[in-house]
Amino acid sequence: MPKKTKDTEQTEPKKKKAGKEKVTAEVKEIPTQEGLYYFIRLKKMYQEVIVPQLMEKYGYKNKMAVPKLEKVVINMGLGEAVKNIKVIDIGIDELGLITGQRASLRRATKAISAFKIRRGMPIGIAVTLRGAMMYEFLDRFINVVLPRLRDFRGLSPNSFDGRGNYTMGITDQLIFPEIDYNKVDKLRGMNLTVVTTAKDNMQARELLKLIGFPFRES
Repeated sequence: MPKKTKDTEQTEPKKKKAGKEKVTAEVKEIPTQEGLYYFIRLKKMYQEVIVPQLMEKYGYKNKMAVPKLEKVVINMGLGEAVKNIKVIDIGIDELGLITGQRASLRRATKAISAFKIRRGMPIGIAVTLRGAMMYEFLDRFINVVLPRLRDFRGLSPNSFDGRGNYTMGITDQLIFPEIDYNKVDKLRGMNLTVVTTAKDNMQARELLKLIGFPFRES
């Protein structure tokens, strides 16, 4: 067995240290954006397919001027919380399962004595989705949730507000596969608003149609 020299003892720790650095670098490279399948699919489709089509149709010369999705807001009214405050926690849990994001409280801005509502009382919850979470949710909503609706014949094309925003009502939470039917105590509806940067209803509708929203013919 060869005798260890002073030079050999000095080089061995360096090799061991270099090996550790290599392993650490490999681990850090594992969590990448490529793992977000829904985000990649919709975002890539928007950039490579939808943007060129909108530029050609409406004469945009700059890609930055093309209408795009800004955010998705989901509101759930919980007026019954006036009598049972625990309803707020149930709604937050359900909306969290549906969107993957914790909901925030919506409080009354003024008192309404006829409904026993005081100013500042929690009467609803909401979630605002942006970026990857927004694209992931819309992908599930278009391709999984809407086909689960009974006798679904398409979304109404008349629910735009004139400023590029589209709002639709959802009758109950059971259309989302994340909700367990056996754990639902009561059906609760919600409103879904898609906010875009479009200048008018026509461009907003064209954007959502190209993304995959199944509008029925008016």
